[in-house]
Amino acid sequence: MTMERHVRLFRNGRNQALRIPAEFELPGKEAIVRKEGDRLIVEPSKRQTLLGLLAGWDVLEDEFPEIEDTAPEPVDL
Repeated sequence: MTMERHVRLFRNGRNQALRIPAEFELPGKEAIVRKEGDRLIVEPSKRQTLLGLLAGWDVLEDEFPEIEDTAPEPVDL
C-alpha cells in the first residue's frame, strides 16, 4: 500500500524546501536525497556502526615497539 500526500513547496533562502507531513517523518537529524528522473527520493541516513567505520580503514603497516606491562607501584593512603 503506497501512501501519498500533496505538499506545498517553498523557498528557504536560495533552497527549495517542503514540509514533511508527520505520517512520513524520518528518524534522526539527517537524510539522503537523490534524483531519479523526475523523482526525488528521500531516505533516512543510516548511522554507521563502529565496526562499519573500522572496516573502511586501511590496515596499518607500521610495527609498534613492545611495551613492558609492569604492575603499578603501591600507594600509601
